[in-house]
Amino acid sequence: MHIRTAVRSNKAMAVIGAAALMLAASACSSGSSSDKTPSASGPAKGTIVWYANQFGPTNTDVRKTLIAAFEKANPAIKVKLQAAPSDSDTFRSTLTTQISGGNSSFDVYDGDVVWPAQFGKAGLALPLNKYFPASYWKTFSPGLVSSLTYQGKIMAAPLFTDNAFLFYRKDLLAKAHLPVPTTWEQLQSEAKTLQQKKLVKYGFAAQFDSYEGLTADFTEFEADAGGATLNSGATKSTIDSPAALKALTFMRGLVSSGVAPSAITTFQEQQSESLFTSGQVAFLRNWTYAYADSDSSASKVQGKVGIANLPTFDGKSGPGYSTTGGWNMYVNPHSKHLAADVAFVKWMTGTAAQKIMGIQGGELPVNAAALASPDVQKANPAYPVAAKNKLAARPSDAAEYAQVSNSIYSNVNAAVSGSSSPKDALGKADKAITTALGSNGL
Repeated sequence: MHIRTAVRSNKAMAVIGAAALMLAASACSSGSSSDKTPSASGPAKGTIVWYANQFGPTNTDVRKTLIAAFEKANPAIKVKLQAAPSDSDTFRSTLTTQISGGNSSFDVYDGDVVWPAQFGKAGLALPLNKYFPASYWKTFSPGLVSSLTYQGKIMAAPLFTDNAFLFYRKDLLAKAHLPVPTTWEQLQSEAKTLQQKKLVKYGFAAQFDSYEGLTADFTEFEADAGGATLNSGATKSTIDSPAALKALTFMRGLVSSGVAPSAITTFQEQQSESLFTSGQVAFLRNWTYAYADSDSSASKVQGKVGIANLPTFDGKSGPGYSTTGGWNMYVNPHSKHLAADVAFVKWMTGTAAQKIMGIQGGELPVNAAALASPDVQKANPAYPVAAKNKLAARPSDAAEYAQVSNSIYSNVNAAVSGSSSPKDALGKADKAITTALGSNGL
C-alpha cells in the first residue's frame, strides 16, 4: 500500500479487540497506565526510539532530516529511528500486539488520524493533556485537536495533515473555453464536453475501490449533499438519508455515464493518479502530494495542471468539503522516557520542524504559523488552496471506526460498481453500522 497518502486501510482493526481485552486485564492486575499517570518530571535527556514509517512525496527521507535538526536543537536527547512496516495494517497490528503486551522498546510512534478513539479505548496510547499546556493545542490549524480527543482525553499530537483537492488540466479547459468547475454537476458536464471533443479519454478519476480511500471520498460527497454518516455523539447511524442517497446516486452516475472509467471501482490513490499523469483524464480528486507528482519530469502533463478546492453540489455555497487526512504522533504508555518524549513531540509539531515538513517533506503543516509562512506557501501551490478548504472528518470519533468504515466502503463500492442500487447499499450500510456501534467493542 502506498504509504504517502493520508488514507490507510482499516481491514486489520479486528485484532485490536482481543488486544484491548489483554490490556484491560493487565491494567486491572498490575496497575498499568490506565490507573496510574506516568510522570514526565526530570530533565529531558537520553535516547528515545521513534517508530515511524516513511512519509513525504520527495526522494529525501525527511525523518532523518528532522532528527538531525532536533538533536542539534536538543543536544541532551538522541533519537533512534525504528522503521515501521510500510503497510498500515501491518503497522497497526504490530503496535497493537506490542503495546498491549507491555513493550517499551519504542517511545513515540506515528499513527493515522483515525486511530485516536480506537487506540484510546484500547489503552494503546498515552493521553497527552497533562503534558502540554492549553496554549500548545492552540498552535494547530482549527479543527485538528477535536479529532484527536476521546472521552475528553487528547490521545495524540498532529504531525502533518492532508486535504483533498481537485487537480485539473488547465490546457484542456482553455482549449474548450471552460471555467474551473465549482459544482459536481458542472464538473460532470464539462468532463462530457471534453470527452465529446476528443480532448481526453476520461473525464474524472478518484478512489472508488473497496477500501478506506472510498470512505474518504464518500464522506466528501455526503457532506456536500448535507449529510453525515453518524450523529454528533457517534452513537447512531444516519447514513440512510436523502443526502447520502443524492451523493451515492451521483457517484454511480459518474461511472454509468462513462465520465469515469469503469475501472475506477478498483482505483486507489496510485491508480487514479497514474491515469491523470499519463494524460488520460481531465479531473482528479486526490491528496496534496499529487500536485508534485503530476508536475514532475516523469509526468506527461507537467506544466499543464491546476489545483482547486473540490466542488460542491448545485445550490450549496462555498467550496466542497475535503476529508481530513494525515498522521499523528502518539506516545507509548509504557515509555520510560516521558520527558524526552514530550520534548520531541513538542519540537516536531513546532514551527521549525513543520517548515521542514512542508518544504522538504511535501506534507501540509499542522502548525498554523508554519503553514502561513511565505516560504512554506511558495513550496506547493496546494498550500494556499488548503487554507480555503472546508473540512469534513470521517466518522472516526467512534471507537468502532474500523467496522463503520468497512460498512461504508464495501456497500458504497457495491453501488458504484452497479451490483447494488444506491438505496439498497445505504440500507445495508445503515444496518451494519448500527450493529457495529452496538457491539460495544473494537
